[in-house]
Amino acid sequence: MHEAQTNLIQLQQELKTLEIQQLLVEYYDQKSAYLTITAGVGEIDAEDWASILFRMYYRWANSHNYKIYLVAESCKDLAGIKSATLEITGLYAYGCLKSEQGTHVKIVRISPQNGNGKRLTCFANIEVSPILDQSFELKIPDKDLEITKCWHSGNVNRPETWVQVFHIPTGITVLCDQKRNQLQNQEQALAILKSKLWAFMQAQGVQNMSDLQSGRIKSLFKKPIREYILHPYTRVKDLRTQVETTAATEVLNGDIDFLIKAYLQQQYQTLARANMHTE
Repeated sequence: MHEAQTNLIQLQQELKTLEIQQLLVEYYDQKSAYLTITAGVGEIDAEDWASILFRMYYRWANSHNYKIYLVAESCKDLAGIKSATLEITGLYAYGCLKSEQGTHVKIVRISPQNGNGKRLTCFANIEVSPILDQSFELKIPDKDLEITKCWHSGNVNRPETWVQVFHIPTGITVLCDQKRNQLQNQEQALAILKSKLWAFMQAQGVQNMSDLQSGRIKSLFKKPIREYILHPYTRVKDLRTQVETTAATEVLNGDIDFLIKAYLQQQYQTLARANMHTE
């Protein structure tokens, strides 16, 4: 009986995954993905909120049998994370996760007895880009790069190997610190930078990096896309599709396929209407 129930749950998950994959028609949708979480600056509990989202995406990826690698992590002293980048490897990882790019807002409403209620919010930004093939050609001029490396050894048994790459024209910064040596971290940082530049070029509809507008880059992934109300009641609402649920705990435990599917359906329908008008 238990085995039959387990098989049924697995079959239902596979059907959900197949329904989503049918909506992924772009070539790069099949790619693996880099996902970066950045806590809002100067906000109470922002680092804790970022760590909750980190766990949400980790559990989602794990439930879909993706391979997950930590690329970089900047932690708060006591708890939470300031930023973290995950490499999520598997078919259609980017196609699914591209729907998550934007600002995720946590809302807690406090209503004291005197009636002067407060709405406390904190933010975390999510950036998603595809993992490009090594043969992909996107040359970044050396003059556009500022590469910073750690020059002190730190712990003798575990020397610091982090590398930070800054793209001067756009202001994009990539930090990698999980590889064994600086050369590997630098190679991965450059790969992530190319991935992000490609994603922004697609979003802005330009063919050359020189045509990217840095101001639009900042606004692209800082647009609020979803609200998570966690007190005094719970509700998660996607601001693009208007899909919502009171099952906030399940969502934060990685059950986000229905949110991904709703967004992809919306995009698919928009694309279909656009194609009809051009025919």
